[in-house]
Amino acid sequence: MSASPPVIRISPNPPVFDLPILVALEKRLFAAAGLDVRLVASYSDHDTGERDVLKRQKESLFEDRKADAYNVCEWGGIDRLERGTGEGRIAALRPAIAAQAILAFDPAIQTPRDLAGVPIGVNEFTGSHFVTVQTIEGAIGKGAVKLEHIGAPETRLKKLREGVVRAAAVMEPWISLGLKQGAHIVALSFYRGAEVVSPQLTEAQRESFFSVLDQAVDLINADFGAYAHHLTDATAGALTPGELAQNYGHFIRYRHAQRYEEGLFAPAYNWMHDRGYSEGKNTHASLVVS
Repeated sequence: MSASPPVIRISPNPPVFDLPILVALEKRLFAAAGLDVRLVASYSDHDTGERDVLKRQKESLFEDRKADAYNVCEWGGIDRLERGTGEGRIAALRPAIAAQAILAFDPAIQTPRDLAGVPIGVNEFTGSHFVTVQTIEGAIGKGAVKLEHIGAPETRLKKLREGVVRAAAVMEPWISLGLKQGAHIVALSFYRGAEVVSPQLTEAQRESFFSVLDQAVDLINADFGAYAHHLTDATAGALTPGELAQNYGHFIRYRHAQRYEEGLFAPAYNWMHDRGYSEGKNTHASLVVS
């Protein structure tokens, strides 16, 4: 009797970042590679406003050892591992190369300089937070960057539309939806995220997992429109898969996973420490898969 394939439990991030996982599951690519990969929670159960990052769905599942891997922005991966139990490591940069766009409906806000002292809606200690700081601090100075924790991207866009905030940072599909609804882009920057894994996963399991993600990326790039519904489902019909597909490559694109190493870690970690986002107590060896 053959042994059962190893189970890799994934704590979900928004579908825009998890799309290669969703495609690999849909096409049974993991099973073909001899892996049993499972999402351990529903996307509909994601947190919408929790400020304590270790209590958010993907982090809490990993901290409670109910998940073996999840992805988050690179700075967020460093932050969670520093705050948490120290069980995880960063193994790679995820396939999703996403834009965080600062949107506004207010005609008085047109360039990053117009954002000086203006609260920008973000989800604290996620890509929307860190990318926003990186995007605009050169234009207005660190002291003029003002952030307001709102939570999930759909909530940020809703509060922006309602005038609760004058600017907000969002990723796809919320960039395309915001533009459709009349918002304009004030500033935008692309970033990758970190694949955080349990040390219980062997090197062979990790490499097999990433190899499958790379196969899924190739399928996505061959026909993004066939999979765009995974992202637009969250808009409840406000944005169609076809509308999102028209913007593919503008605000989201996918590439093979990039293995993580010192040359990537040090600049990210030092940037965080310089701005008080890290205690400076960790090293490459303590956070990165060797």
